[in-house]
Amino acid sequence: MAAGLTWRKSSYSGGEGGNCVEVADAAIDIIAVRDSKDPHGPLLNFTAAAWQAFIVGIDTGTFPTTP
Repeated sequence: MAAGLTWRKSSYSGGEGGNCVEVADAAIDIIAVRDSKDPHGPLLNFTAAAWQAFIVGIDTGTFPTTP
């Protein structure tokens, strides 16, 4: 499924690489997620609604991004 996808990562990731998550629109209503350090590794697939809920959770502090 990863072939032909256009991957993107957060502008907060910077240019150094490191611990980044990349996302791509895999199909209608499906968001694919992968580890940038392992681009040929496994993918996680989420519905667009589930991904949006996750993003809102990060923005509102439901899912803190720091320990």
